[in-house]
Amino acid sequence: MTLDALIRQRAADALTCRRPFVRFFGWECSFAEFYRECIAWARMFLALRGRTLQAPKPFHIGILLDNTPDYLFCLGGAWLAGAVAVGINNTKRGQHLAQDIRHSDCALLVTEPHYLELVAPVLAETGLESDDVVVSRRWQGQGRHPFGQESTGSGRLDLLGFDAEGTLTSLRGQADPLVSSDPRDLAMLIFTSGTVTAPKAVRCSHRRLVETAENLARNVYGLGPNDAGYIAMPLFHANAVMAGLLPALAAGVPVGLARKFSKQHWLEDIRRYGATYFNYTGKPLAYILSTPRRPDDGDNPLRICFGNEGSYRVVREFEERFGCQVVDVFGSSEGGLGVTRQPGDPPGSIGFPAPGITVVDDQGRECPPARFDEQGRLLNPDECIGEIVNTLGVAWFEGYYKNEEATAERTRFGWYWSGDLGYKDQRGFLYFVGRTTDWIRVDGENFLARPLEEILLRHPSIALAAVYGVPDPEGGDQVMAALVLNAEAKFDPDDFAAFLQAQPDLSPKWVPKFVRLAKELPQTASTKVLKSELRRQKFLPDRCRDPLYWRPGREIAYQPLTAAELQALRGAFERTGREQLLDL
Repeated sequence: MTLDALIRQRAADALTCRRPFVRFFGWECSFAEFYRECIAWARMFLALRGRTLQAPKPFHIGILLDNTPDYLFCLGGAWLAGAVAVGINNTKRGQHLAQDIRHSDCALLVTEPHYLELVAPVLAETGLESDDVVVSRRWQGQGRHPFGQESTGSGRLDLLGFDAEGTLTSLRGQADPLVSSDPRDLAMLIFTSGTVTAPKAVRCSHRRLVETAENLARNVYGLGPNDAGYIAMPLFHANAVMAGLLPALAAGVPVGLARKFSKQHWLEDIRRYGATYFNYTGKPLAYILSTPRRPDDGDNPLRICFGNEGSYRVVREFEERFGCQVVDVFGSSEGGLGVTRQPGDPPGSIGFPAPGITVVDDQGRECPPARFDEQGRLLNPDECIGEIVNTLGVAWFEGYYKNEEATAERTRFGWYWSGDLGYKDQRGFLYFVGRTTDWIRVDGENFLARPLEEILLRHPSIALAAVYGVPDPEGGDQVMAALVLNAEAKFDPDDFAAFLQAQPDLSPKWVPKFVRLAKELPQTASTKVLKSELRRQKFLPDRCRDPLYWRPGREIAYQPLTAAELQALRGAFERTGREQLLDL
């Protein structure tokens, strides 16, 4: 089946056509209304394509919107028109925004008024003309905006408000253009998260998206007519589309939208929409857990959460606090491999991998299993840590758009190379330890940030931990840890030092030199921590305004980093000729 056929099926099915589908605060529409709205969008796209394109160009439609109903109508309209939808990251700015639009060959761009100030300065660099930009004004002032205010407006389906002439309104009521698609056709380009390097656009066919949606709806969520979803992750990301929107379309159940994720309003929205499932990626579970605990947290309809990057402790605490099941998997937008954690798996493990998923060195040789001492410290990191790969093929990975070099790198030997580092224990359980950029070098010893982050999360007051390297004036790195504490917690430097000293598997080289106490960490729109920004800010007061602690000597004892100590630290960098590293 194709996505356009799935939309038509839902609208024609007597059991689902009148059922609510899209919910946005006080507004909702049925599957049948959703279909009619998508037809109007499809008609508009086809009309604009004939009017504005001066030269042959792929029929790609860029979508630069918040999570509003128009995002879903735009997706459906693109698929009914036989076009390819391109999710544009709404946190990008300047040349990076222009590069994504240009690289993905967008013939049209749909946006909303508050993003025009981002698009206008770089429009010439995108390859688009002003006539190629469609501005959706219908949902202005509706939904929750920054600072928490909320408006529910009418959102009438017969008042779309794109322009004074009512371009889209005039197309309502017309027939489905009935453009046919093949399951192998390209349906969507989804950019990878891009926390380290320039992101790449993952090719997603109709077949991949439909089969993924049906599998999640049936085999993971177990969706029935009384279920409902909640989408707070950004719709330009694979998680929101594949694990949030499309399972609801496949199963014929409602989904509620939030413009952006909010940890303060998450539980309120779950109750508002009667959500029984929630999809996530990155660190939202940890952020939610950092909010004050309330006696009625478990009084909610939530049944299951599905996503990735939740730590063992965070997953268990989330399940206990909110009374639901969390299915945390290891995977990526590319779909080249996946591992699902099961109850009873060793703490810290991402699960027992399926046949073919293993850990190899740069030459493709399988790495030996990890060995530990009696305190649980890893004894052979240099030989056991390697790249996690799928040796049986590339699974759902269909390549990157216009990037053969990156595709070839991901598919060497006909395998899928994840770009993620890990190791296996003696029993074969798999552990994720970071990405290639997560290495830290202290006193000549290389190690990864992830194991230290897992140790820090054992502290009951720490909700989120990010570990990264900052320059040492004498050479190599020093360890810095940015911590987000639970709402009720206060940082006690003596307690923190005692906690570190009590961890049997903490290497002396891993002990943080600097500790940053943050309310929020810089992150991508999909809540992945931007360590590149943390490394840039370092411990410099003009970049980092959060409270900073450090241990000036070798002993594990922390104190506030004073202005005089920072000045002396700068002097040490100047004496060793490494002061330029502070500016990077």
